[in-house]
Amino acid sequence: MRHIQQVLRQHRTTLMKTASYYLIHVTVAAAVAYAVTGNLWAALTLSLLEPTVQAVAFFFHEKLWERGLRRNATAVA
Repeated sequence: MRHIQQVLRQHRTTLMKTASYYLIHVTVAAAVAYAVTGNLWAALTLSLLEPTVQAVAFFFHEKLWERGLRRNATAVA
């Protein structure tokens, strides 16, 4: 449990950005899915699957960018 808390503290900003991105993505995906299907239940179901996978991918994408930025800063210094 302590390890999880440490990871959450260490990545707080990225996790907050990920959560914000997730909410926006779900909202947009639900609107698009509803416009296409005309079915609210189908739209909600579809809108939760893809953004959930994207949110996880976004977190790791951010971590890779941070690592790259640190390496560039180290190389310049």
